[in-house]
Amino acid sequence: MSSNPVQSSAARALTPGAIALMLMLCLSWGFNQIAVKLALPDVPPMMQALLRSVGALPVMLFAGWVRGVKFFERDGSLGPGLLAGTLFGIEFVLIFTGLVFTSASRAAVFLYTAPFFVALGSYQFLGERLSALQWSGLGLSFAGVALAIGVPQPNVDATVLLGDLLVVCGGALWGATTLIAKGTRLRNAAPEKALSYQVAISIPILGGASWLFGEKITHMPGLLSVSLLAYQAFWVVGCTFVLWFALVKTYSASKLSSFTFITPLFGVVAAYFIMHDTLTITFGLAALLVILGLYLVNKPDPKVTPDPNLPA
Repeated sequence: MSSNPVQSSAARALTPGAIALMLMLCLSWGFNQIAVKLALPDVPPMMQALLRSVGALPVMLFAGWVRGVKFFERDGSLGPGLLAGTLFGIEFVLIFTGLVFTSASRAAVFLYTAPFFVALGSYQFLGERLSALQWSGLGLSFAGVALAIGVPQPNVDATVLLGDLLVVCGGALWGATTLIAKGTRLRNAAPEKALSYQVAISIPILGGASWLFGEKITHMPGLLSVSLLAYQAFWVVGCTFVLWFALVKTYSASKLSSFTFITPLFGVVAAYFIMHDTLTITFGLAALLVILGLYLVNKPDPKVTPDPNLPA
């Protein structure tokens, strides 16, 4: 048995249980945009995002307490944590506003441009080298985004395109928070602490945005909307990220990250069946290009240690 836990986890093959759990996590993340859209008639977007952060923070703090995380220890992560939290809050202002204008299926694809911003940022700011395969993935992904946004489609107007661009900008900020986690002392903080910075700082930002937009809940939300809010807060933000990091501790991050490319695919398929989103041939081709590009960018490279941080 290897005495090095990192080598041991990297060499450990994924069990059927781990594979099933990863598929469940990807399905959960893919369904998230649909949950937001379904709850919009009862709860406005900024208020949804605010309630999500308020509900998720206690879950993260409890998980950290169970694991003995020292949230208030001085470790040099405060500055980058505050910056990451600010970007996280603005990110969800953009994403949740975008979801008002665009469809869940389009948002699921455009949001997952985040890994490509991470790859470009790592090359530009962190000095990381990209393989030819990763550059190919970046090219395919941007071709997909350009195709989806630039080619006229019968079900897409200027309002939908505005929503698309807001979600892409949200994906860019998602990538920026990951770069901060990779390139600052925040990388040494426990996952629960790093994520708690982001969720806690987002609360006043999202609350201010909700007030600025004049949002109000005009009637008692239905059981479906309440359930979807709980799903977003307690499950998606509060639990799935903790489960992800638990898997990363046990198995190779490279092997696990190769699964994440199917998340937008789950989102598109679920939006088609649940929201009855219209899927044109043009958008279908664009989605395939983005998903293939995501796979190539995340394809495990034995010479590179992957970043275990899942973007927020």
